[in-house]
This record gives sequence, structure tokens and C-alpha cells, in this order.
Amino acid sequence: MVTESAQGPGRDRLAQEFVRFAVESGVLRFGEFKTKAGRMSPYFFNAGLFDDGAKLGRLAQFYAQALLASGLQFDMVFGPAYKGIPLAATVAVELARLGKNVPFAYNRKEAKDHGEGGTLVGAPLSGRVLIIDDVMSAGTAARESIALIRAAGATPHAIAIALDRQEKATEGGQDVEHSAVQYVQRELGMQVCAIAKLADLLQYLAADGGDAQMHAHHERVLAYRQRYGVDD
Repeated sequence: MVTESAQGPGRDRLAQEFVRFAVESGVLRFGEFKTKAGRMSPYFFNAGLFDDGAKLGRLAQFYAQALLASGLQFDMVFGPAYKGIPLAATVAVELARLGKNVPFAYNRKEAKDHGEGGTLVGAPLSGRVLIIDDVMSAGTAARESIALIRAAGATPHAIAIALDRQEKATEGGQDVEHSAVQYVQRELGMQVCAIAKLADLLQYLAADGGDAQMHAHHERVLAYRQRYGVDD
């Protein structure tokens, strides 16, 4: 079974609210940006710009609401170093506030040779583990987290991300017909829950047809999706 998010009006409303929040926070920007794959993208999502307590708290609310609405079952949350650490920590706090209290853990990039030692911090990894990250570009970080979780004897069960770019991944410098999210779902058998997708961004940009700037952004993002997008 693979799940991206809850379906229906509630899911659409949450996704639109999140896109608006990301744009108004300056996290989702428009222009010309070079991606990891070397493409020139007309938009850029930088979760590192959720850079104060209020923004992080609101972001955690979106993650938690999307997760609970999806019906996804998990036993604990894991934050991969580095961006995933504050994401998983704040999401764990928000889940607890909403009545789902689960253990939380994260990893260090460098092993510690004193004190408790090792690379893992927090609750022992066990059961069905939910990985929390911002986006998934190549799936490399996901594979690293999966290997770490399995080595600890737990089950890498699902991944929650803020934005699914819905675009072709690359292998050996060449475009392939699946996205990183689809690879994780189909090849690794994991569920993925995304707060919003590129399709939601296009819907947001199209909503205000009278705004010339929004219309221009919509046309550029749509052209990018037509060139590099994947089918759901």
C-alpha cells in the first residue's frame, strides 16, 4: 500500500493553505533556480527559511494535520541530520498536542566517541518508523535513513515531506520516468505523505487569474511541469 496524502476537500484545503503559508513566508519563491539535477527551475522551496518559532510551529501543524488525515500508522518519528532534526522534533510536539504522543529520535552526521557515543540520539529506534524531511530530490537521504533504521533493528515504514515536486528523477545524469517519491514508494515499498504537491502550487497560482505576476509564475511553472513532470 502506498499513500501520499488524504483525499478530498479537506486535503485540498490543507494543501492550499500550506502553499499560501510557504509563499507568504518567503520559503517558496519564484525566479530562476538551478536544481540538484542541473535543471533551471522557475520556483524554489527552501525549508531552512522557516526560521523562527512561529513559522516552525505552523509548519509542524501542517505536517501533523496531513499525517493524521492520511490515516498513516507509525510508532515513532525520526529526523535525519540536519534539516530533519528540527522538523521531526516540532512535529513530535504537535502530534502529542493533538493526542498522538510518539517517541522521537535523530542521527548525528559524525559518530560521538564519548558520553553515550554513537550516531543516534533520542528514543531507541523500534517498530514502524516515520522519517520526516522537507523535500525529496534524489532519494539519497531517504536511502541513508532507511539503512540506518534497518541497522538498528527497526522498520523504515513511511516518509513525510512538505512538498512533492512531482518531477522526474535522474540516474547517471539522465532523466528517468519516475520521481524520487515514486521510487521510494514502488521500489522501497514505503508510504509517502506530502503536505502539498506541485499540482497544488499550480492550483494556487491559477486561483487569482487577474494578477499578472501570478499568471506569469503559473505559465512558467506549468511549462516546467510539462517538461519534467511525472504522472501520479
